[in-house]
Amino acid sequence: MSPPLLYYITDRTAFPGDEPARRQHLLAKIREAARAPIDYIQLREKDLPTRDLEALAREALEIMRQTKLKTENQAQRTVLLLNARTDIALAIGTPGVHLPAGDLSPAEVRLIWQRACAGTPARLTISQACHTLEQVRDAARNQADLALFAPVFEKKDRPGTQPAGLDALHHACQCQIPVLALGGVSLDNAAACLRAGAAGIAAIRLFQDNPIAAIVRRLRQ
Repeated sequence: MSPPLLYYITDRTAFPGDEPARRQHLLAKIREAARAPIDYIQLREKDLPTRDLEALAREALEIMRQTKLKTENQAQRTVLLLNARTDIALAIGTPGVHLPAGDLSPAEVRLIWQRACAGTPARLTISQACHTLEQVRDAARNQADLALFAPVFEKKDRPGTQPAGLDALHHACQCQIPVLALGGVSLDNAAACLRAGAAGIAAIRLFQDNPIAAIVRRLRQ
């Protein structure tokens, strides 16, 4: 059985301090995630202006490149995905994009990518947010690589959110695409998600609020 895919979603606003301090906290966490290693990091700083987001993404990508050079296992590579910003992904040269629900389809993004890369595009990794079984099916039909199915559990910061539950996750995992469980996932319930058929775990706080190497070891045991 393959180890679960692990997917860290960033949120610099959860760190203490002013904007420069939060930025440094986030870049340190990205370095920690790349060393662990996490399979995917989604840069999800939606409030940043385009110029600031591009600068942050370039710094994150350089940290990940340097981390890979210092890692003994050169085959291991953490993929950086930009939330909803194919333009920035093209600009900085990271072939990874996350598409929120209702955004462009993965097929449309792949066409944009192929045209921009002059016929020799780098392999593009696309994850897509999904909240229903039909959305997971659409993600598979439209050539997404990963479906992030959420929320599986009730989230502490959003107690009114209706969780999909493990049964819905199980049905979503029958689609022809790797499905990652997202939303209220913790060390206590992650194993249940994997038993339901999830290919991996996606989270913000699980990774951001804890030592990532320890979390990775627990999840991959």
